[in-house]
Amino acid sequence: MEEMAKKKPHSQQRKRGQFGDTDDPAEAFDALSEEHTIADSLGTYESAFEGDDLDGTIEDSDFWQVGTENDDQNNTAAARQSRLQDALEGLNEYASEKRATRREAKLRRAFKALTQFADTRNFHEVIDTDLIRQAAFHAIRTGPPSEQYAACRVLEATSVVLGHDEEEWCQSLDRQLRSVIQTIQRATAVRMAALRAMCMSVLVNTAILHQDSATTEAWMDLCEEIAKPEWRNESVPPALRATALDCWGLLATGLSEFDLSGQDEGQMGRGLAILTLLQESLDEMHGDLRAAAGECLALIHEARWQTGGDDGANVTARQFHKGSWEGSEWEPIIDLAQQRISELSTESGYNLSKKAKKAQRATFREFMATLVDNESPEEVVQFRNGTTLELTSWKEIIQLSFVRHCLQGGFQNQLLTNPTLQFMFGLDGSSVNDKGNSFSQLEKRLLLSKTSEASKLQDQKRSKDRRKKENYKNDFLLNE
Repeated sequence: MEEMAKKKPHSQQRKRGQFGDTDDPAEAFDALSEEHTIADSLGTYESAFEGDDLDGTIEDSDFWQVGTENDDQNNTAAARQSRLQDALEGLNEYASEKRATRREAKLRRAFKALTQFADTRNFHEVIDTDLIRQAAFHAIRTGPPSEQYAACRVLEATSVVLGHDEEEWCQSLDRQLRSVIQTIQRATAVRMAALRAMCMSVLVNTAILHQDSATTEAWMDLCEEIAKPEWRNESVPPALRATALDCWGLLATGLSEFDLSGQDEGQMGRGLAILTLLQESLDEMHGDLRAAAGECLALIHEARWQTGGDDGANVTARQFHKGSWEGSEWEPIIDLAQQRISELSTESGYNLSKKAKKAQRATFREFMATLVDNESPEEVVQFRNGTTLELTSWKEIIQLSFVRHCLQGGFQNQLLTNPTLQFMFGLDGSSVNDKGNSFSQLEKRLLLSKTSEASKLQDQKRSKDRRKKENYKNDFLLNE
């Protein structure tokens, strides 16, 4: 479904590997991008989750018909539930399938069904989570890397669909996924997917409402260890280090501002202990690692100056109060980080492509605005039924980025039906669906469908603008 960002932080637009390739041929084979697909080969893991459609996928307009009339709502909900069950039936005899490509196709189908058709409110009544977990664990233990990657993505999607108060599910994944992450012989992309899946489960299933600090702290400790250049006497691939910092930032969003960046006589915030590592990561050659470090610094800095914002002072005065780095032992580290981020926001040279340099500059300008000017980021997500979701903190934007990456095309579907996601982003599900009731079925097809007259006119306008721009570029030829 379509969504538009009014002002989207460029750090969330970055794609894995867009800042340049590694010089190590072995690492180039192993450190696969998270934007790769599971369908084609080891080099392409992820586009299967983005572009391919399931057989019999419900059209966008069918989803927006939910809530129009009671009969239509019941029929559409029943159709979605039926398609979900049909897609997951293939997991019943998963272990008996001999061909890895067919097993992988079943996981792809299960992923699409979970993200597009599943409803958190009656998920346990419809779906056997043990079946999903057993099939995924079998793929992780015996399948090729592409199948292992698909299994991790299915587990991650299931965690989000299940929602909060699912400690048992989270604990059942811990041992298997921890083993995958710690095994250096595994493909880097598989280890990255396993780490993202486990951290997403920790946040959504245990920490988002119940503040399960023990589980969160344990996985933040592991992320910090993996983010270092060496772990267990082995060098860590830069792509895995970047994912570890991303996951650390995700788990940090479940902490209070003081627990993240504050300090008193008996406690030091988790973010303060990792500042040196983040500052050193900014000097690495790997672009995604630098961006992940910058994002974590922006999150910590935002929490730091928010701890001093209870007195109603403006931003300029607040930076000299208790939320400031001034006079603290971390002030030199923050100064070096600010200087390095400023350099990266204007960096030029021949070591990166023009597109990569443009993306890097935009990304680090967002970080610099927070670290130097204490400006909050802003992102507005607009739904097709007219509802908007406004995010104004790095905490919310980091969570949104992970949920988007996890759910892919089912993001908006889940956001409208998943109470846990609605709580995370402060979204009232009833108000979202009420706006959709103002249109009849016919009006929705005429106004909201991709084949509507409005969509066709917009496409024609864009084509005309492109031709005009191209003609303007070549105008000097006509003049000659």
